[in-house]
Amino acid sequence: MELNKNKRIFKSFWSLKFIKIPVIMIVLLVSNSCTVSYKFNGAYIDYTKIKTISIADFVNTAELVYAPLSQEFTEKLRDVYTKSTRLQMLKKGGDLHIEGEIVDYQLTPMAISVDTYASQTKLTITINVRFSNSKNPEDDFEKKYSAYQTFDSNNLLTDVQDGLLKTMIDEITDNIYNDTVAKW
Repeated sequence: MELNKNKRIFKSFWSLKFIKIPVIMIVLLVSNSCTVSYKFNGAYIDYTKIKTISIADFVNTAELVYAPLSQEFTEKLRDVYTKSTRLQMLKKGGDLHIEGEIVDYQLTPMAISVDTYASQTKLTITINVRFSNSKNPEDDFEKKYSAYQTFDSNNLLTDVQDGLLKTMIDEITDNIYNDTVAKW
């Protein structure tokens, strides 16, 4: 008698659809959890093969030169890889290697106002990057990255330059990171 009662309770329990679906989902999630892997930094690196990275100093070869740009860009790029990966930073000869040069630093007058003067100016930087992967040479590439910011022409470049460059450097270093190890 008690066995039949237990069967009825069990059947009524499983007949409730709102319980079936969550239980099935939990079972599937638990059974597949060993194969699911999430990386919140976006990097796709096989750390069993790739252990080091080297980033050469980026030389400024642009016609218009802002002296601190080379060092600021190189340091920011190194910081991105140091903070976002487990790769060991080497001076040269890393499994991954990044090098290049700042090829353009340009001011362009934009929106012309009524008095025929530019009311906006665009600051553009372009950086040529060569990436090599000694463990996977088909990933090697050379590419130019550009970013720009506009500012009110009533402001002096020296007053806004550092803030604009920080934004542009962040954008370019993120793009380089995505193209080299995140594969987005």
